[in-house]
Amino acid sequence: MVDILPPELRALGERLAGLRQEQVDEAIDRLPPAHRAAIMAAIEAVPLLKAGTGASAKLTAKQLEADALLDGPFRHILLVGGSRSGKTWVIVRKLAQRALTAPCRQAVLRFRFNSLHASIIGDTLPAVMAAHFPGAEWRVDKQLWKADFSNGSEIWFSGLDEADRVEKVLGQGHAGLYFNESSQIPWASRQVAVTRLAQVVPGVPQKAFYDANPPSRRSWLHSIFVDRIDPDRHQPLANPESFGWLLMNPNDNREHLTVEYLADLDALDERRRNRFFLGLWSDDAENALWTVELLDKGRLVTQAPPDMQRIVIAVDPSGCSGPEDLRSDEVGIVVAGIGVDGKGYVIEDLSGRFGPAQWKEIVVSAYDRHGADCVVAETNYGGAMVQEVIRTAVAEGGYPLSFKEVTASRGKVVRAEPIAALWSHGRVCLAGRFHNLEQQMLAMTTAGYRGDRSPDRLDAMVWALTSLFPAMARSARDDAAGPDAPGRRRHRTPRVITSTEARSRGLGVYSRPPYRGGR
Repeated sequence: MVDILPPELRALGERLAGLRQEQVDEAIDRLPPAHRAAIMAAIEAVPLLKAGTGASAKLTAKQLEADALLDGPFRHILLVGGSRSGKTWVIVRKLAQRALTAPCRQAVLRFRFNSLHASIIGDTLPAVMAAHFPGAEWRVDKQLWKADFSNGSEIWFSGLDEADRVEKVLGQGHAGLYFNESSQIPWASRQVAVTRLAQVVPGVPQKAFYDANPPSRRSWLHSIFVDRIDPDRHQPLANPESFGWLLMNPNDNREHLTVEYLADLDALDERRRNRFFLGLWSDDAENALWTVELLDKGRLVTQAPPDMQRIVIAVDPSGCSGPEDLRSDEVGIVVAGIGVDGKGYVIEDLSGRFGPAQWKEIVVSAYDRHGADCVVAETNYGGAMVQEVIRTAVAEGGYPLSFKEVTASRGKVVRAEPIAALWSHGRVCLAGRFHNLEQQMLAMTTAGYRGDRSPDRLDAMVWALTSLFPAMARSARDDAAGPDAPGRRRHRTPRVITSTEARSRGLGVYSRPPYRGGR
């Protein structure tokens, strides 16, 4: 039926989708009688048009701007801004609209499935369908966790913390992907997911949608959407014209929020107010242990590091089973050494998602390649596993690997501060560029780690350098803490007392023998 409609009638019919019933009636009444029957037939024949009649909601001005952006020429679209600004609503509405346009497959991805279930499946999607598409026929399959539409379209839901689920969902091509709360999603997981943006559906262009409260300027979101820089290659994006973004804030959604809620957001501390009310990308430079300038200080780019007095390989293990395990943190593996010039050098970052068998081979290879002196691992969390893996490597291959345990008696920030102090004093530098490690270093602040996941690479580097410079690290920590810090090892100036006071306290007094002359 739609195929035989004149283009202008078809365009009008598509615009009716999502309008309130009275708006639909008003629009149809203005048509010539001959066209009314055609439009009514189109509404009955096309799921999108039929579903949209009788809608009870309309988009705000900012949401209409976002909706136009989602329909625009960009393949990747980010809606970023403060809390409750209507970002999720407009993207979920777009997914439903696309699903009703033609049979297609789409996926909604979030780092934790439980959060996705509570926010999208159980709340936003039903509300959007009732408000904008009350005539749609759809249901949620709670075994496969997907929304099925009467025309055959599917919207799948998955948390990236469930390996089996991710494999099932991403094992097929999709016409659309939605990265919900994308600031929590690791770059590596996003990279795997976009390889499935491949289903070809006429009338439903391939699109990837993202939403987020703005994280740090050092996040991959800021890198690709604002800076237009590839986080892997550190070069300008090959296709910057494919990326578009829009800022949306709570004030843009005032008609759906209470005055009290907006006042609460406005009263937050400065950092949270900037993020959740004003929608500003954060810059942790004022509290960061490392800055870009500090990392570039002394960095070796074209110059090779000097010969090393001692080299260690630090391992920060995780429960990761392999590259496909998106739930677990990475295994931190960092090679560092102390040169003949007395300075510390970060030589190599080998961290990644590896199972024990994989990272064992990586550590053994690095140990041999660099002529390392020992492997270092923290005993509280996984050190025993590292020791066992190293013991197995020695037993199986006869590798002469030495292992050293270190113990974490302080938190991550306290452990990292003395190493940052060594950096500021010019005692440590990077022997090359290590983007992922540097991103974690830049996200470590005096108030805690501001990154998306655990700083495994940073932890491994801190352990390596602390092992190489235990006294220097302790001295830097004491200097940073101040003279009255508890637990500080103090040098005490001896108090000089007179011989009279010494005798009164019962102390022995040394008297110099009288000078007798000669030698």
